[in-house]
Amino acid sequence: MIRKFLLVLVPCVVLIFALPSNAQAPKKNGATISGVVLGANGKPVAGASVTCQTSSGLTPRAVHTDAKGKYFITGLKQESYDVRASAYGAYSDWQRNIPIRKNQTKEITLQLLNGNTALSGVMPAKKKQ
Repeated sequence: MIRKFLLVLVPCVVLIFALPSNAQAPKKNGATISGVVLGANGKPVAGASVTCQTSSGLTPRAVHTDAKGKYFITGLKQESYDVRASAYGAYSDWQRNIPIRKNQTKEITLQLLNGNTALSGVMPAKKKQ
C-alpha cells in the first residue's frame, strides 16, 4: 500500500518542482517600477526591501529583491511614486515624484548608502556640575 502511494506521489512532486516559476515577474495589467538595488560597494543586494508609495504618501507597498538584486513592483496605477530601498541597516535616498503612465515600465536603480555614515557631527561636551 505504501509502495503504491510513493509510486504515485514521487512523480507528482517531481512534476510540481519541474514547472517554471515566475517569482516577481511583471504582471501585464497596470504599470511597473522595476530595477536593481546596489550596495555601497556597487554590487547587487539580494533580499533588500524596496518600498514604494504614491508621492502623496498613500498606498505603500513593499517587495524584496531576488538573488541578483532585482525587484518588480507591479499593478501600479497612473500616478507619481516615491521609491526607496533598505537592507542591513543601510538605506537608499528616496527617488521622488517618478511619473508613471498606464501600462508603462520604469527602471530605477537604487544605491544603498553606508549605514555607518548616515549621521554626522560631534556630540556636545557634557557640562560639569
